[in-house]
Amino acid sequence: MSDSDLALSIALGIGLAAATGFRVFLPMLITSAAAYSGHLPLGENFAWLGTAPALAMLGVATVVEIFAYYIPGVDNLLDTLATPAAFVAGTIVSAAVMTDVSPMLKWTTAIIAGGGIAGVTQGVTALLRAKSTMFTAGVGNPVVATAELGGSLLVSLLALAAPIIALLAVGVFLWFAVRLIRKIARRARPANTEASG
Repeated sequence: MSDSDLALSIALGIGLAAATGFRVFLPMLITSAAAYSGHLPLGENFAWLGTAPALAMLGVATVVEIFAYYIPGVDNLLDTLATPAAFVAGTIVSAAVMTDVSPMLKWTTAIIAGGGIAGVTQGVTALLRAKSTMFTAGVGNPVVATAELGGSLLVSLLALAAPIIALLAVGVFLWFAVRLIRKIARRARPANTEASG
């Protein structure tokens, strides 16, 4: 494998892992569909991901997850469960698509970069939802849920088509999200100061 192929394989894995931080099951479903249709090779230990039963189970899990995020209260509960689940899903999906890579490099990259970026992305989106719940009494949460769903779909498809651009898109999202969280926190401080004074 050439250095450029290796870099693309790793970028593909990290891009799909980042998408699991937005929605746990949708990137896995897209990966499964791409593998099942023969458009995406998987590592030999992950052939199960490209089977019809995996595709069906991930399809059901994806639909349930999408709708659950639009139920008030359930969305915040799901964020608690999704953080460790995103780390696991990010690790699995990134390892699955890194073919012709030594096991040491594959698993080190999958756990640190794949699981790590999935956890960071999920953490940022959970924080955005928590702020939305606090400042809009949950009314703004469907907007956050829709943005997360769109982000997961966009990053998953970008990762398959242009892995490097997918990583750039995730970087831009994280930068904007952190700026937004800081802006909301700064606005909340004067309101809290006035209330206590």
